[in-house]
Amino acid sequence: MVKNYQGARIEKAKTTVHQPVSVEDYMTSKLVTFKPDDTIHDVIDVLLKKRISGGPVVDEKNHLIGIISEGDCLKEIVKGKYNNTPSLTGKVEEHMAKNVKTIAPETNVFEAARMFLDMKLRRFPVVKNGKLLGQISQKDVMRAVQNLKSTTW
Repeated sequence: MVKNYQGARIEKAKTTVHQPVSVEDYMTSKLVTFKPDDTIHDVIDVLLKKRISGGPVVDEKNHLIGIISEGDCLKEIVKGKYNNTPSLTGKVEEHMAKNVKTIAPETNVFEAARMFLDMKLRRFPVVKNGKLLGQISQKDVMRAVQNLKSTTW
């Protein structure tokens, strides 16, 4: 009788492939930004040319200080009509939203999705130590989830 000895078997460790699921992996980092002393006329021009609905307002050190949107620009248009002077010379700092909800770059995209639903917002500026790094939108979160493999959720 022949005995076959294969030796001690070493079980291979299961390697878990961690997929990127943080906001910083899917955020947009090349943003159109505005300065607080830009005119509403300039903002409207950029919004129309770039086909965007708004953008972050940053200071000289790239710290987020607000968001300016189409709706904010409409306020200046209405003000001009009311005063019968449609000059659109108002400044961004006069019309921007200052209390901006932000998100940290290490936030999980599933947490970001919950935040979108809870706060009824379409995008969040991504900020670390007060500095603007990028922006994440609902569409970015959907793209992130579509890229994930279902076995590693």
